Amino acid sequence: MVEQDTIKLLRECDAGIKMGVASIDDVLEHIQSRTFKEYLTACRLEHEELKDEVQELLEKYHDDGKNPNPIAKGMSWMKTNVKLGMDMSDATVADLMTDGCNMGVKSLNRYLNQYKAADEVSKDITKRLINLEEQLAIDIRGYL
Repeated sequence: MVEQDTIKLLRECDAGIKMGVASIDDVLEHIQSRTFKEYLTACRLEHEELKDEVQELLEKYHDDGKNPNPIAKGMSWMKTNVKLGMDMSDATVADLMTDGCNMGVKSLNRYLNQYKAADEVSKDITKRLINLEEQLAIDIRGYL
């Protein structure tokens, strides 16, 4: 049970990290503020570092990980492009990113509760990812 919950939790982190990186990549070129761009670039880098940790652990379990749900990814991309098409401002990007962070935090907490038997290393990575998302939402509030 521990191994299965661990793998499932790591897969969800993998998908969440990939979704976060893709979302940042979708908006980065539209940001006007240098500081805002630095927040997102730093956050993207931290996501990549967590992704490497997750991949290393998944390899240990001989698992390929998980990609984000294609429908969710497509909806996110469409929402981003529609909103930016109507208003290409830092406020719009901050709004989109805050929504994404909040959805990520909610999902990751749900998975933490769902996969209670996961090992502590995987839970720690999940909590670090949650903290990263929460901190980004706080850091970019001034752009809303």
